[in-house]
Amino acid sequence: MSCKVRLMEDGSLDEEPLTLKEIAYQKLCNNLDIISSCRPDNNQRLLNAGIVLPNEICDGFLENYQRFNRPLDDNVIKLFEDTQRTSLKIVNLRNSTLSSRGLETLMRHKLFALSMWYCDMITVNSHHLLAHYGDSLRSLELGISSHLLQYAEPNEKEPVDFQLTCPHLRRLVLNGVVMHHRLQFAHLHDLGHLDLTSCVLANFSLEALVMLPNLHTLILFNVWPIANQLHAICCLRRLCTLDISISSSGNGHGTYDLPDQTLEMLMDNLRHLTHLDISGTNLAGNGVATKESTNANANTKMEQQHFALTDIPGLASRTQRPLQFLGLYHTAHWACKRHDIPALEVAGDTNEQQILTAARYYHDRPVLLTRVLNDLYHLFRFENCKDIHTALDAVLSAMDRHLKFKHMQISGSATLFYIVKGRERSKFGTLLRNHIIRTLLNGMEMHHTDDTMLRNGYLTLTQFHMPADVLFEYERLIKILLHGVSETEQEGFVQRIAIYLLNTLACQVDGRQKLFLGELGVVNTMLTLIKDRLTRSVFDDVMEVAWSTMWNVTDETAINCKRFLDGRGMEYFLKCLHTFPDRDELLRNMMGLLGNVAEVKWLRPKLMTQEFIEVFARLLDSLSDGIEVGRANAIARRGRLENGNVNRANLRFQVSYNAAGVLAHIASDGANAWTIKSPSREHVLQRMVAAIERWNIKSERNINYRSFEPILSLVRCYETPQCQHWAVWALANLTQVYPEKYCQLVEQENGIQILNELIEHESPYCEIKRIARLVIEQCDSGSGSERMVEG
Repeated sequence: MSCKVRLMEDGSLDEEPLTLKEIAYQKLCNNLDIISSCRPDNNQRLLNAGIVLPNEICDGFLENYQRFNRPLDDNVIKLFEDTQRTSLKIVNLRNSTLSSRGLETLMRHKLFALSMWYCDMITVNSHHLLAHYGDSLRSLELGISSHLLQYAEPNEKEPVDFQLTCPHLRRLVLNGVVMHHRLQFAHLHDLGHLDLTSCVLANFSLEALVMLPNLHTLILFNVWPIANQLHAICCLRRLCTLDISISSSGNGHGTYDLPDQTLEMLMDNLRHLTHLDISGTNLAGNGVATKESTNANANTKMEQQHFALTDIPGLASRTQRPLQFLGLYHTAHWACKRHDIPALEVAGDTNEQQILTAARYYHDRPVLLTRVLNDLYHLFRFENCKDIHTALDAVLSAMDRHLKFKHMQISGSATLFYIVKGRERSKFGTLLRNHIIRTLLNGMEMHHTDDTMLRNGYLTLTQFHMPADVLFEYERLIKILLHGVSETEQEGFVQRIAIYLLNTLACQVDGRQKLFLGELGVVNTMLTLIKDRLTRSVFDDVMEVAWSTMWNVTDETAINCKRFLDGRGMEYFLKCLHTFPDRDELLRNMMGLLGNVAEVKWLRPKLMTQEFIEVFARLLDSLSDGIEVGRANAIARRGRLENGNVNRANLRFQVSYNAAGVLAHIASDGANAWTIKSPSREHVLQRMVAAIERWNIKSERNINYRSFEPILSLVRCYETPQCQHWAVWALANLTQVYPEKYCQLVEQENGIQILNELIEHESPYCEIKRIARLVIEQCDSGSGSERMVEG
């Protein structure tokens, strides 16, 4: 585990802020031009003349470049080509696209330590690099998908003919390597830690390790069969750590014929053992001590009693000298559930402590770690986890380390959902929230074709505050959401939740981010969804939210309005109106969008057709059932009208209001701009005023104005008082219903002065001036109450 998530003194959960050095590295990683230039022909980085980087900076740069989610490839590694001006000693590569050429550039630095995990581009053809440059290596770690000493084909069992020409190695980790019988270890006198996880021994004998004088750790996780190698293991008497665990007991793996006696034999010969892992095996026995196993080394009655104080017969000799660690995860006969276990720490799945211990010890075993995360998932799902910060740290560390392991990401994201959904969410600090969101996005980006991963990620993101919590990764999130909207199953759950999140983000961001949404193709994507449903005559929530999303991204963003028109948006508007005439929410969203289009003066001529104007005029009368929205709300409060009718009446009012807004903006361009004969401008304006007079000033609205500039421009349209009528009514309605928000906005945008000018002007008729006074009075009242509170 990373140990980054901490329980702070104030009870919050957070991570330590970046140190000054880390901030400097972050700045450098984001701005490579500070120290280098990029060749235009191949994008390779060249260190600027006069720049010399010492070892500490070089090692730290590579570590932090990957930490801050940058792809480490040959182009970046080119920075280290000159070994006179750069110096590398410790290199840890993970999820890198480095090629063999880039690896050679690194190894020419005479590395002290090299670790590679998930480096798919490194092939067995590069294994000669170890012979050429391995003399300086003290630590070599070849993890999953690092094919330096093995063939990339998963079923290839043919060994690579290599020798470990690294005479000074102290630590060696090989994963999945086929060991050939000629492989020599005797020359590795300094080797103390040997990890052969998932290696295939074939004809290789562990007797080759007997001559290693300093070997204290031997990891044989998922190495099977091992029974014929036990006598060789017993000869490694200096061992302090032995791992002979198995991830799966299928096909008889991990099953020994005489488990109690086998474990007892290991204990008798390896007396210095402090850490033992027998997870997945039957070596813990069935929990019943046999006479043979408990008395074999007991010479006195007292010793016999000591030997009997354990539920694991093979460990009877360790009851008075317990192991520091014992791995019992998924052992036969549920050994981890037994009471008398001679170990200070136990990895298992019985309780929270055992599960967290397993997470700490198995951090580089993705198959096993995925099961551990599933155990944590069940703890959080039923709110049984107490050590939340340790568990959260385990999940984030696992997902960060094993980004390419899909099942790990799925399991981890499911666990994160219940963690951030829980009661402790309010205690999460900003840095921790950012880490959770970034880890989710990394997994979703890597496994974007997997619907389960996307679903888990989207659901977890809904638990955060939008958009405030995600603005730091806004652009990346939008791309992931657009993929979920356009590339997943039509009408599927993933598509629906993706478009919901996309709409939520589009609704609450500023103009710069709305521009970015348009540039990424949000408008065209929404139009494609609408076209698909029109073709199939299907109305669903995706159709409705698609129009809502376009309504949001076109708000005060002219170029997105143009994208809508250029994408045959008006054609789809008419088709939706004809195909789904009774869908009030759809009508409201479509007219809201067209209201944004109508605010753009240079786009309004595109709306000036007889067909469009007739539709807008007809929609003015959406309240034709005679229910006034304000009256409907009042009746509903007395219990005489069902909520469905109230909602429908309110939606129809909003359709009428938006239609009037579209016509008001079109009419504000003057009589000369009205280029159609029918319906006439005068007739439409009369109908618009008649509609306004039917509306209730207390009607609630589903809209969020960030600026009143378009409305206030209509207040100054003295050539067409009917446009002023709609504008002052809009201001009066908003300031009456939502005074705490919109009174201040009116004042900030010089609205009071503009309304006073209107009242003094001779052109507007009396009703307009009356409504204007309502706005001024409401704003004066709101400002006065605010001043009293401040005083």
